[in-house]
Amino acid sequence: MKFWKYHALGNDYLVMTTSEFPTPPTEAQIRVICHRNFGIGSDGILYGPLPSKKAPFALRIFNPNGSEAEKSGNGLRIFSRFLYDQKLVGTDEFAIETPGGVVRSTVSPGGRIVKVEMGRVSFMSDVIPVTGPKREVINEQIVVAQEGFTYCAATVGNPHCVIPLRAISPELAKQYGPHLETHPNFPKRTNVQFLQVLDRNNIRIEIWERGTGYTLASGSSSSASAAVARKLGLVDKSVAVHMPGGQIQIELSDDYDVLMTGPVTRVGEGTLSAELFKTKV
Repeated sequence: MKFWKYHALGNDYLVMTTSEFPTPPTEAQIRVICHRNFGIGSDGILYGPLPSKKAPFALRIFNPNGSEAEKSGNGLRIFSRFLYDQKLVGTDEFAIETPGGVVRSTVSPGGRIVKVEMGRVSFMSDVIPVTGPKREVINEQIVVAQEGFTYCAATVGNPHCVIPLRAISPELAKQYGPHLETHPNFPKRTNVQFLQVLDRNNIRIEIWERGTGYTLASGSSSSASAAVARKLGLVDKSVAVHMPGGQIQIELSDDYDVLMTGPVTRVGEGTLSAELFKTKV
């Protein structure tokens, strides 16, 4: 059972193909495969390419806890690079269907840089979703672990809670991220970003990812955070998003369509042993 491993700014994924794994991995299998000590270790699994009526390729994205993500910006860049490495695509634009919508991707010559049209960001509570009446969720109050925050919510196909602050840190994300992810305001749980605006063209974020935990980088988090900063009037349309793992460039249209550009690194490939699945984690 062959697999391929890539990372996008330290956010690492395993690619598992339908030819090697005719059926999707189970929750128990995903947990052990992604485990850093008992398995290969990764921030998730990209399962495909799958057939699609909307695009040449379809993709399913699994978190390390076995849950499924609607969309992942880094995962999409990695999967695009994988398709390029397998000579299934070239440097022309192509489409990928995800549960969070169809995106369009372009791989640069050599594969190291990938652009993804992530779709349009929405701030509407019924789309994200966020509980309560239908509204744009901007500058609302939330309390977790006896600490109050002002937050904005957004979706780019998956839910995000963005908290602008003057100063941020990994410790802040690790302390409050788990409580925000599972807050009752978010019926499907949420990804969490702590946002610091550096200037009109640069922001910094710390990330707690739904179903994964503290994460070095995230494409959808970069998209949502840049869009929120733009919505608040704090940045211009072109934004560099700085994360512990590195930098992603986000371009925003007037309607909050997102073009994401960032690197992908091929780590290697290997073979899973059936013996691995006798381990329970």
